[in-house]
Amino acid sequence: MLYWAEGTKHRNCLKLANSDPDLLRFFVRFLKECFGVPTQDFTARVNCYTTTDLSLDAVEQHWSTTLGIPHAAFSKATVNSHPTSSSGRKPGKLPYGVCTVGVRRSTWLLQHIYGAIQEYAGFDNPGWLD
Repeated sequence: MLYWAEGTKHRNCLKLANSDPDLLRFFVRFLKECFGVPTQDFTARVNCYTTTDLSLDAVEQHWSTTLGIPHAAFSKATVNSHPTSSSGRKPGKLPYGVCTVGVRRSTWLLQHIYGAIQEYAGFDNPGWLD
């Protein structure tokens, strides 16, 4: 259900973005423990803001440590001048920005998750499945 709300809606690309470290840590743990996804198959990307005193490297290191994903798994970050959600009125609200966690070669896993969502929620969405 978490993926239904926060995940990408592509047919063959599993990615989930959020600013909550506990939510993302849970998602990574779920994928590792329930599906055996190895650490080296995870990818990550950060979208952060220049309104904090943290460097991009510090932000990426925070997410790397928090999620147990190697820093080398991070792709090029997006750095914005201020958060559009608060129009700059509340600088520092998301000091570590938003992190997107993905899994390489994840079509099978994504199809499994989509199938589970449909089963639990009691509907069919043929566009989600092969």
